[in-house]
Amino acid sequence: MVLPAHSAPAQAGVFRLHGKKVTVAPAPGVKVTAGGQLVTETNRELCSDDPGPPDVLSLGALRFFVIERVGRMAIRLRDLQSPARRNFAGVRWFPIRKEYHVVGRFIPHPSPNRLSIPNVLGQAESMESPGVVEFQLQGQKLQLEPVYETTERNELFFIFRDRTSGHETYGAGRFVYAANPRNGEVILDFNKAYTPPCGFTRFATCPLPPRSNHLPVRIEAGELNDSNH
Repeated sequence: MVLPAHSAPAQAGVFRLHGKKVTVAPAPGVKVTAGGQLVTETNRELCSDDPGPPDVLSLGALRFFVIERVGRMAIRLRDLQSPARRNFAGVRWFPIRKEYHVVGRFIPHPSPNRLSIPNVLGQAESMESPGVVEFQLQGQKLQLEPVYETTERNELFFIFRDRTSGHETYGAGRFVYAANPRNGEVILDFNKAYTPPCGFTRFATCPLPPRSNHLPVRIEAGELNDSNH
């Protein structure tokens, strides 16, 4: 891995992969920390983000951690001095509109359903969906199928597209979360719909909306597209 010269020496260390086990060995004299503690081992094993939390390594303004995507391992690098970060002008949003705060009816699957969720790397991940949420918007009966993002199943994760996608909003779609059903209802607030990380960097691994979550209406709520990306 070629690292930004402002934070890294010519030889910073070695990552080793054995199956799904990743270890790190900093080069002699290179100060790499994990959790604020200097890494002195020559074979330090690193926890990945699945199930997480990952071990985050620090080297100057650089942050590293192991990620797993559909059985493949990678090192994610974040540069706190990246020009993209320094020059980031912030995000823009549609004005908040109360009509996009909707109460939907939760229709559970007879048994947990598995959705094949594609991602921007061309992979597909099987994710559990507990049911569908049916709601009224712009005079139409619509539905979205959420998935559980974590094994805790403590909230619903919606990955969707609508007719603003690729125009006012990010082309691949947006994300929004909702609390688990209560008394058969789900509160879905599209004012909180946001652009996934792949809307800002080509190094992200974002999931994409399944075909069933392509809405035939314009959702003029939530985060707007970053016109500079």
